[in-house]
Amino acid sequence: MSALPRPAAIVVARPAIAGALATAYLSLIVLIPLAAVVVESSVDGWAGFWDAITAPQAVAALRFTVIASSIVVAINVVTGTIIAWVLVRDDFPGKRTVNAIIDLPFALPTIVAGLTLLALYGPKGPAPFDIGFTRVAVLAALLFVTLPFVVRSVQPVLMELDREMEEAAQSLGAGGFTVFRKVILPTLLPAIASGAGLGFARALGEFGSVVLISGNIPFKTEVASVFLFGQIESNNTRGAAAVSVVLLLVSFALLLVVSWIGTRTDRHAR
Repeated sequence: MSALPRPAAIVVARPAIAGALATAYLSLIVLIPLAAVVVESSVDGWAGFWDAITAPQAVAALRFTVIASSIVVAINVVTGTIIAWVLVRDDFPGKRTVNAIIDLPFALPTIVAGLTLLALYGPKGPAPFDIGFTRVAVLAALLFVTLPFVVRSVQPVLMELDREMEEAAQSLGAGGFTVFRKVILPTLLPAIASGAGLGFARALGEFGSVVLISGNIPFKTEVASVFLFGQIESNNTRGAAAVSVVLLLVSFALLLVVSWIGTRTDRHAR
């Protein structure tokens, strides 16, 4: 006895129900909280919002956060790509251990990372230099927590990269750098951009790893997340929400740029 065909209405309804559930969950977890932050930031009107984000301490914290995040991303783009290359193309003793250590910042509580860096590089640490409570310390903490993003974005692309194209370019007389620039880099660019974007967004909102080692010195080592925490402790939730909206807009703009780079690269590849 042949099975009865399922009604078309049921087949169409299942994707619609799944889409509705996904949208509802996304709204509950992401969209509604973000909307609440935007509403809170606009309670005092545009004038209050502008005063909050242009306060000298807020501007200093935002500027330092963006500059530090940009420096960290620039470093991670280079070092992360190199590390991914070594892990994919080279074999050496302890490779599996190194590969596992890359994910340590994902598993380790960030406050523990900050405490570890402070114990090692702080005033009483065994290191021959002291970077505690300086801007260099903030950079070190952000480098620690954002390193895996570029590595884990580039690594699978390298693993699936067709070696025949490289060999063909080399057989035609292309040098190693030319092969990398003309053949490999265009393929890796979307992955590098994705990892850089995720790392930048993580650095913008990082709190645990910097709250101890930075010293939270206003106009010097205070990052935006610590500034927001201070504003909330001072019961200035509207000012904190206004600065949060600025960080949200920066992150959203960055995601658009990353998406644009990926789309343009795919079109070029086709």
